[in-house]
Formats: sequence, C-alpha cells, structure tokens
Amino acid sequence: MRVVIQRVKSSQVTVDGELVGKIGRGLNLLVGIADTDTEAELDWMVRKCLELRIFPDEDASGDRFSKSVQEIGGELLVISQFTLYGDCRKGRRPSFDRSASPSIAVDLYHLFVSKLRQSGLRVETGIFGAMMQVSIDNDGPVTLLLDRENI
Repeated sequence: MRVVIQRVKSSQVTVDGELVGKIGRGLNLLVGIADTDTEAELDWMVRKCLELRIFPDEDASGDRFSKSVQEIGGELLVISQFTLYGDCRKGRRPSFDRSASPSIAVDLYHLFVSKLRQSGLRVETGIFGAMMQVSIDNDGPVTLLLDRENI
C-alpha cells in the first residue's frame, strides 16, 4: 500500500464538475492499493496517517512537526489513485502490474476509509475509479510518501 500524504490548508475533489468532497485544515491522502495488500497493511497505514506528527505546535516552541492530524482535530480527504503503483522503468508507458485489480482494490479502499472514520475525524472521499479533479492548497508544502508492502 502506498499513500502520498499532503498537509493542506484545504482540499477538494470534483467529478464531472460536481463537488464530491471538501476539507479544511488536515491531510489529503492519495491512496494506491497493491495486488498483495491485506488488512494488515491497511491497519498500519491508518495508524501512521492518524498519528504522524506533521503539524506545527503553534502554542509552544513553534516546532514544525509536533502534532498529528488527530491532535489538531484536522480533516481528511481520501482519493484512490492506482497510478501510485505505475512502474516507469521500462519503455515510455507506465506498467500497472503491481496495482490491485479494481474489483479487489475497491473493497480495501472502502475499508481503509472506514477505519479512518473510526477516529472520529471528518473524512471526505472522491469516487473510486472516477476521473477526478483534485485541488490542493498545500501547507508548507509538506508531502510524504508512506509505503507498506506485504511481500
């Protein structure tokens, strides 16, 4: 499983010109599911996304990485993105052999979203498999890549 985490001031996603998800301060999560992923990878990734300290402590030392999205009561926008497993090492066209098939990935994606919602934070999503336009107001910018594989 791969997740690109972006600390945002706001983020939104539209499909066919219609707004389907919008958040304020928090995290934009671009999520790729591998063909070998299981619930164990999802559990690890949920914990990391919720507990990773990437927000500033505005009250004390001004440390840029001292609070998690949970600690600030932030919001999450979760976007499915199979292209995170695009392999561009050969040729001119990416290979997506490592991406889970849509029939498998959709269930794991929805389980991931469900587990994030158990945190009590507001969680918005795009539409799995749709062509989406994502607007991201990066904060920092802070962008990290989390990778957890079951091999």
